[in-house]
Amino acid sequence: MNELDLGITAIQNKDYEKAIVHFNNAIEEEPNNPIGFINFGNLLARMNETERAERFFQKAITLDEEAATAYYGLANLYYEQERYEEAAKLYEKAIRYNIQGADAYFMLGKCFDRLGNPKLALPYLQRAAELEPTDVQIRLSYGIGLAALEMFKEAEPEFMYVIHEDLNNADAHYNLGVLYAVSTDRVNDALYHLKQAFTLQPNFDQARYVHDMIAMNK
Repeated sequence: MNELDLGITAIQNKDYEKAIVHFNNAIEEEPNNPIGFINFGNLLARMNETERAERFFQKAITLDEEAATAYYGLANLYYEQERYEEAAKLYEKAIRYNIQGADAYFMLGKCFDRLGNPKLALPYLQRAAELEPTDVQIRLSYGIGLAALEMFKEAEPEFMYVIHEDLNNADAHYNLGVLYAVSTDRVNDALYHLKQAFTLQPNFDQARYVHDMIAMNK
């Protein structure tokens, strides 16, 4: 195996010190190869050395302005720092340069949601759900995005799918309960799912509050 492969194997074994050595060697052997900097940046991000990670991702981008995974790694750093506008631009670049998988679409949707623009978030959450239809977190977020735009008929099967795959998902029960409460006359179903939410997660105060309000007015 080459130094990059050895470094990745070391990360998989959680031997970060050894991974650092291998990625350093990889960069010394090929100083113009962005992959070494990207892998080192990902390692530093995992170790919460965000400032150093940022520099490695930026170096990778100077070496290859179409390095999709470098944009994605840098975007993740900014997202964690709540720099959502900057993160969104970088996720967009990662997508433009053909990054594989659903994650960049999902995270871009989350950025727009955090920026208070659910309408702009929705198509990216939808695309993520199309690419990863079995990912319950993506499907849940897509359902929440639909419900936020009052597309309740479309949101219901998303929440139902999540509950089918993860019966103990308190957030899915809560959102389905709220959906039934605000868009149907299925009061008992609303109460059931809201109760499931705070039973599964006893500190889910909002679920308990909504449940009690509905029960009081029943």
